[in-house]
Amino acid sequence: MENLEGINGTLIWYYYICPREVWLIGHSIESDQENDFLVLGRHIHDIYYKRQKKEFIIDNTIKIDILPDKKVIGEIKRSSKFLKSARMQVAFYLFYLKQKGINMEGELLFPEERKREKVILNKEIENELEKAVENIRKILQKDKPPSPTKILYCKNCAYKEMCWS
Repeated sequence: MENLEGINGTLIWYYYICPREVWLIGHSIESDQENDFLVLGRHIHDIYYKRQKKEFIIDNTIKIDILPDKKVIGEIKRSSKFLKSARMQVAFYLFYLKQKGINMEGELLFPEERKREKVILNKEIENELEKAVENIRKILQKDKPPSPTKILYCKNCAYKEMCWS
């Protein structure tokens, strides 16, 4: 069994976007919580699927939405722009629960786009997650964050001022 202590879905999400952000989040350095895109994401999460979802925190590590009518882990995202990150975040939740003897299915929900996508955990994805967890641990062990690298995500990032001022 892979030791997942200290790893959560947020770190997995950002691992596929920006290693610097992984380090910052992993060291409890808070981003600009008034960032328009963070506020919008929280708003979308709060208004859609309100009657269907139930939020659960497991082991003080992962926070998942369960869609009770489907017995499925649901993850609500503002857009499908970072689809790989979103898929791997849900896959991580499935992987985490599988290690506890709970097998579920996952579903990504993009209400603004009126899209949804199933997420199925398979051996290939499990192997990729194990490598991601190992790499996240290496990033977090560093004394300083990785140097900023300009990527498409930077222009809307809540850490933008920290990296580029």
